[in-house]
Amino acid sequence: MRSIKQPGAPVTERIQWVVARGRAFSFRLQAGLPLLEAARRGFAAEGFASGVLNFGHGALGPFGYVMPALSKTGENAAFYSDTHRPAGVTRTRLGSMTLGERDGAPFFHCHGLWTEADGKASGGHMLPDQTIVAEPFEVRAFGLEGAMFRAEPDPETNFKLFGPVATASTGARTTSRAFALRLRPNQDFALCLEAFCKAHGIARARIHGGVGSTIGARFTHGGVTEPFATELAISAGTIAPDASGALQTALDVALIDYSGGIAEGRLIRGDNPVLMTMELVLEALE
Repeated sequence: MRSIKQPGAPVTERIQWVVARGRAFSFRLQAGLPLLEAARRGFAAEGFASGVLNFGHGALGPFGYVMPALSKTGENAAFYSDTHRPAGVTRTRLGSMTLGERDGAPFFHCHGLWTEADGKASGGHMLPDQTIVAEPFEVRAFGLEGAMFRAEPDPETNFKLFGPVATASTGARTTSRAFALRLRPNQDFALCLEAFCKAHGIARARIHGGVGSTIGARFTHGGVTEPFATELAISAGTIAPDASGALQTALDVALIDYSGGIAEGRLIRGDNPVLMTMELVLEALE
């Protein structure tokens, strides 16, 4: 399987995880607010400080983002481009966000695809402090109770990355058992999730959120992304038994690579290793 050498030594535990409770809900992002504050308010209104969300068509402007890029210093296996600030209103096609905290304040990690005002199709990593909601739009969210995503230094990748940590209960209303996860580098995305479900007695699960990167990508429709550094968002994901009873993960994703190539589709199981990180929530359905 493809692998990329990271600057730091790999830790033994390849999945960072916290068991929690959670609930799915929807809300509208308020126009005129920074995307971070609009998301924070939507979660707070339901009693949550952290969670994940997915969205389709939306409008952002002003808007700042970065794309994946090669590392110029060798201090990381890959890095970010310079900041892009397209003029006018950018129309999102899809995206996925992890909402949590960094340095004691709300923060997010958000990837998506979009079309800029001049018609350019692009995607990447949205910048929380430079992105404003231009028009109200609907998002699908999953709030966490008893866990949150917190950005902390990660010696393996030499980045400050979101990972789940246990938190005190706040009394928010929940409906489901949930697991907040961060997958570490150089392990297959789907097989890693299947092994986790087997180990924790999860017979069926739905994936919420889903922000991270893979080492290129291989799709069931035959498409191949060769450039190794991507910014990826999960658009839909399930884990369920097949006819023989074996767990099968279905991951529908969208990504942009460091050359600007855009790809969408279902990932092949067993041939899509994580590059830096993958954050998501598993909702246990049975």
